[in-house]
Amino acid sequence: MTTPLHHAVIAAMARTIVDHADELTLLDQAIGDGDHGLNMRRGFEAVLADLDGLAAKPLPDALKSVGTTLVMRVGGASGPLFGTLFMTLARDLPAEPTLDEVASALDKAVAAVQARGKSEPGQKTMLDVLVPVQRTLAAGGADLARRLPAAAEEAARATVPMRAIRGRASFLGARSVGHMDPGARSAALLVTAACRVLEGVEA
Repeated sequence: MTTPLHHAVIAAMARTIVDHADELTLLDQAIGDGDHGLNMRRGFEAVLADLDGLAAKPLPDALKSVGTTLVMRVGGASGPLFGTLFMTLARDLPAEPTLDEVASALDKAVAAVQARGKSEPGQKTMLDVLVPVQRTLAAGGADLARRLPAAAEEAARATVPMRAIRGRASFLGARSVGHMDPGARSAALLVTAACRVLEGVEA
């Protein structure tokens, strides 16, 4: 994980959220407060503003800074949850991780998000993307950089028929069915963006 690769991965994740902010807002308007896209864009614009400084840090420090920025700038429920994801990865990843170490760190990060949000998979949240992505990563095999985005995007689509149990969407009861969870969509976008960069490295 060189400085240019740090830069490329962080930039890709941040820019995809900024570019999809309107879509995320529309998703959240259907089942939430309607501010998910705006909040996420604000947080990742702050990440982009410090991109060179973040990319120059060792991987754990860069991830910790991203997580701290999201907690401080995103707000709402999403800031602490996505911030927890990045900060837990920072705590458990070495500077030059192996695939097994990435899978293990992501497993711990998913557990931390689960504890922070007091939620479980199947409740129409970002966990419904993070859990299958972690399982796919842990299983290993060829073409992970191609298979992980497919797993993330399929998992996000799978939240559409779910009934929300946690978060603002849970207040809608049965009316939450038929809409993709915005947090799940955000998680899928982040996974896809990172993997697209890493796919180019592998090629």
